[in-house]
Amino acid sequence: MNDKTLTLMGFAAKAGRLCYGMNAAVGAVISHKARLVLCACDVSEKSRKELSFHCNKNSVKLLIFDGFDMKTVSDAVGRKCGIISVNDSGFADALLKAYKEGGNADDE
Repeated sequence: MNDKTLTLMGFAAKAGRLCYGMNAAVGAVISHKARLVLCACDVSEKSRKELSFHCNKNSVKLLIFDGFDMKTVSDAVGRKCGIISVNDSGFADALLKAYKEGGNADDE
């Protein structure tokens, strides 16, 4: 478990820099607001494929959490969700760095 990643997600949530859920995340990607999309490890394969398609098409980084399930992600941001878009480049860079330093990065 990477506490720094979860803490940063909480800060981004409090700052209002996240969109929650599949529809909101895809909307943020299409409207070029999203800088990073985060996906819990237990999100369905169909949802992952759709996210991957939209992120690749719009050059947005997609990070699939290895070991962070929907409950862990939901607890970190204070809202039930498994898919989150980060709409701030500072938070996006910090989350990527913290997650990769934790040694469990599985990004696409």
